[in-house]
Amino acid sequence: MTTGASVGAKNLSSTQSFLEGNEAIARGAMAAGCRFFAGYPITPATSIYHQMLQLLPPVGGVCMQGEDEIASIGFCLGASMAGLKAMTATSGPGISLYSEQLSFAVGGEIPLVVIDVQRLGPSTGSATKGADGDIQFLRWGNSGGLPVIVLAPVDVRDCFLLTVHAFNLAEQFRCPVFIASNKEIGMTKESVDLEGLILPEPIDRKPCPVDHSGKPFAVLPGESVPPFLPIGGDRLSRQTSSSHGEDGYITTDPGTLEAGILRLQDKLLAAVPDFTFHEYDGTPEDTTLLVVYGVTARAARAAVRELRCKGMQVGLLILKTLYPVPEACIRRHLHGKTEIIVIEMNLGQYVREIERLAGTVPVRFYGRMNGELISPKSIIEQVMS
Repeated sequence: MTTGASVGAKNLSSTQSFLEGNEAIARGAMAAGCRFFAGYPITPATSIYHQMLQLLPPVGGVCMQGEDEIASIGFCLGASMAGLKAMTATSGPGISLYSEQLSFAVGGEIPLVVIDVQRLGPSTGSATKGADGDIQFLRWGNSGGLPVIVLAPVDVRDCFLLTVHAFNLAEQFRCPVFIASNKEIGMTKESVDLEGLILPEPIDRKPCPVDHSGKPFAVLPGESVPPFLPIGGDRLSRQTSSSHGEDGYITTDPGTLEAGILRLQDKLLAAVPDFTFHEYDGTPEDTTLLVVYGVTARAARAAVRELRCKGMQVGLLILKTLYPVPEACIRRHLHGKTEIIVIEMNLGQYVREIERLAGTVPVRFYGRMNGELISPKSIIEQVMS
């Protein structure tokens, strides 16, 4: 089995912890240097808020409950613009309300980590049932459709580790980063050796040089992300949600607009290989490939083991970076297969990306969106049908 994208080099002593995915996310945020959290209670994400309320004040951090989701993400953007590492957590209905300010974070290049503990939709749906129905919503929920980073944990270990990576990516690329969790991951407890994980080195946004003041959105030579100048510091900074030039002033000049938008796109698309997190379990002889993400990957692992015992040549690709789409990784693992089966806890969202990349290789979809987990047995039946 292989795992994509190096996770760093800091190895801590081994100690087992028994905790749920939401608690692991909170601990991962603290390990990454998060010092501000704001949110509004919503099942099944509320326990992240409860954890941050315990963890942040003792280290001088701030944890706030907004009067609603819109206020909560606004608090986070303000804290981030002042220089703090910030996080918020919600579920699908809250993501709907976040949309306008997520667009602000994209266009204003404001680092932010957003946890979406998904539940069954549409609308308020079923608060205590899991699903993966927000996957396309996370990618396309900002006005303008510019790229965002979406990471998908499989288990409690991933919740911790991918949250650390999410903060690093938010700081490095000055953008919002989503964790697409699921009620079944977020509220299920399991034993995990958090302190034994190999963590990436923490990344902080690059500070603005003294001679760079006055151009808060101008990149340095050879770079694609502007250095950071905090709001409220000892030097003048500008921030706007409108289209702007390097100096932060509103503009309608077509050349300036195009250059800025292409840079926002390319700074992420060009770097996808650096954060293509995935697992692959397969051999060159495999003819069928299962493509999964999230909690469904756990059932797929068990199904693949049983299918191999039955003599079938089946490989498994677990995607943990969903967006920007890791096209090179997916194409590499699709190569040589005669059939692809995409399995999702929805009616078919990420399968469209696989179909786009598969070319002439047949792609089948198996999905379910009724609040129940997809079982190994049902996956086996699909593969053998």
